[in-house]
Amino acid sequence: MLVKSISGIRGTIGGRVGEGLNPVDIVRFSAAYATQRRQALPENNTLIVGRDARISGAMVDALVSATLSAMGYRVVNIGLATTPTTELAVIGEQAAGGIILTASHNPMQWNALKLLNERGEFLSDKEGKQVLAIAEREDFTFAEIGNLGSIEHKDYLPYHVQNVLNLKLVDVEAIRKANFTVAIDCVNSVGGLALPALLEAVGVKNIIRLNCTPDGHFPHNPEPLPQHLTEISDLLRSGRADVGFVVDPDVDRLAIICENGDMFGEEYTLVSVADYVLKHTPGNTVSNLSSTRALADVTKLYGGTYEASAVGEVNVTTLMRKNNAVIGGEGNGGVIYPASHYGRDALVGVALFLSHLAHSGMKVSELRKTYPNYCISKNRIDLTPDMDVDALLERIKQRYASERITTIDGVKIDFADGWVHLRKSNTEPIIRIYSEAATMEQANALAQQIKDAIA
Repeated sequence: MLVKSISGIRGTIGGRVGEGLNPVDIVRFSAAYATQRRQALPENNTLIVGRDARISGAMVDALVSATLSAMGYRVVNIGLATTPTTELAVIGEQAAGGIILTASHNPMQWNALKLLNERGEFLSDKEGKQVLAIAEREDFTFAEIGNLGSIEHKDYLPYHVQNVLNLKLVDVEAIRKANFTVAIDCVNSVGGLALPALLEAVGVKNIIRLNCTPDGHFPHNPEPLPQHLTEISDLLRSGRADVGFVVDPDVDRLAIICENGDMFGEEYTLVSVADYVLKHTPGNTVSNLSSTRALADVTKLYGGTYEASAVGEVNVTTLMRKNNAVIGGEGNGGVIYPASHYGRDALVGVALFLSHLAHSGMKVSELRKTYPNYCISKNRIDLTPDMDVDALLERIKQRYASERITTIDGVKIDFADGWVHLRKSNTEPIIRIYSEAATMEQANALAQQIKDAIA
């Protein structure tokens, strides 16, 4: 399986050329990206490469770094690094961009090349299409012997941790005084390096580590959803920790576990952090169309304005800049805090949440009860070759024309007591059907209503 999109190339390792993520396609897309960056910023000769701990990571890393060097670039390879660390390294090195080698929450057979611009953010739609076109034409020229690039290795984790410590709203003294015991599950990827370093830096002395060996052997499905987090949930239920944090393989998503073992809810990671940020710096917020209404509710309490973007980090950050949002992100546990950088960052999320928790004096479960309670049902339909997705979405749009419809990304139907959002995934051959209501039964019923209409 090979999925080409404006955000990069993602696929299962191996297979024939053009059908899987193999050396030929890795080199082709790396060279196309380097060509696009050279056209955009001809005077900037530096690119960053960082990777998560996937089993295929070292192989992909070697190919990508060598290709960028063969295109004449100075490559700063930061090795095992989180996605936000790699984004910050682009800023730190004043580079022309960077490539993150991670398939995020996908299973271990997947890997991907995620492409960054000179701000350490994902390429725009226009830039991504340019890369795809260059790759399709194989319109790139490798450097001759006198112009070959170089590869150097740096560790950017200390830089990232210091960036978090420098944030005005991260209260290290309050966290230290609270003396939290924190449990973490890092799914045997780079979070196993980053989260302990961050927690120690913000004053957490008691850390219980689960799955923190960065060897890429995921002990459970790496997407941080409740059904995959039974081990850490059981640990919290035993009364051994005050809070649990779970990250995905590249550490841009954060799930929180209450002290009693209950899920805080991935949608409420952003809501709780936004509550803390807005309390101290009132302003506007942004999340995507598939995220909970609770963020809008909290934003209104502080006198700000909430807006929703199309799904995709670049769409969220673009709208955040337009609206001068002080906090934003995605309901999958992705916190984007512009005071740090415009990228989802679980380390920033952990530090701000612990500051919030320390200031509140509450248990995690008590803090969760202070927010409006909505339930989201997340469903999917696998695509078949004969499915006409556009026609299907148009049919749904016409059927519910009397409701409030948003079509900037698939079709979102806003009912008085809930919503449903249908969209084709950017990363998998599926249609996502997300629905939200006051109870899970109601949310599931909304999703089923749409599924029945599709059938």
